Amino acid sequence: MVRRDRNYKKEAAYEDEPSQVRRRVARNRARRAAEKRGLVHKGDAKEVDHLGTHRTGSLGSVPTRVVSRSANRRRQPPTKRKR
Repeated sequence: MVRRDRNYKKEAAYEDEPSQVRRRVARNRARRAAEKRGLVHKGDAKEVDHLGTHRTGSLGSVPTRVVSRSANRRRQPPTKRKR
């Protein structure tokens, strides 16, 4: 398998898009809300999982749950690269 170099400039441009900034803000807001409720703590290897597959649109009204980092990464939809 041929390994390609990452295009960091392209990745940064994608992360700086207004739509992606809004989604990151929503993810951070959900994490802070879970911290306030005492469900997660810094460094506990837990993540706030948005239920369902929400690849586009707002995350504001999506229900969340707390799961382990490995469980959340395992359940993500496959990407273009082979695993």
